[in-house]
Amino acid sequence: MSMVTIDTLIASLAKPGIHLGYRCVAEGDEKALMPQEARFFSRAAAGVRRRSGAARIVARGLLEHLDHREFAITKARSGAPLWPPGIVGSLAHDETMAVAAVARATNFSQLGIDIEPAETLPDKLAELVSTPAERLRYGRRFLERPHLFAAKEAVYKAVHPSDGIFLDYRDIEIDLESGTGRTSYGKIVRVGVVASADHVIALAYER
Repeated sequence: MSMVTIDTLIASLAKPGIHLGYRCVAEGDEKALMPQEARFFSRAAAGVRRRSGAARIVARGLLEHLDHREFAITKARSGAPLWPPGIVGSLAHDETMAVAAVARATNFSQLGIDIEPAETLPDKLAELVSTPAERLRYGRRFLERPHLFAAKEAVYKAVHPSDGIFLDYRDIEIDLESGTGRTSYGKIVRVGVVASADHVIALAYER
């Protein structure tokens, strides 16, 4: 068991106005999918339904803090989750853990979260994810970790629902020192990345 707990990771990412939560994926979580949600996963494998159900359990718990109860989180055509009016949010999961982030749209215009297992990336993926500038900035050893991958996933989840622009990994530049992510069309969002021996979690947001 990692000395750094998931509670510690979530707490270190927390920002005023953003509600974060997590859940260990458990057998039976697929039953948490509401009928409106389940139809989007009718052809999905059992594991996908289970993890998606777990993420929605987390999100529904967070939404209660924003006065939305038992809300069905369906999907847009892009696959992005659809939130109640006046709310921005994001879901993510790996094989064992689900996370969610929600906030009022009056406080944050864009919000994205991602979680990845803390495993070494294959060489080809590390190359695919990083830009030339990032390879110079961070070095090969760091690029083998999933930090940039998670950060770029979070940035994409934050900006795509409102901007509607498809982005490749190399269309997003991450500067962890300044805590920012910049897209190829000039959008800049804040980014935070935290890691334990088990997971890497990234949060991207813009006020």
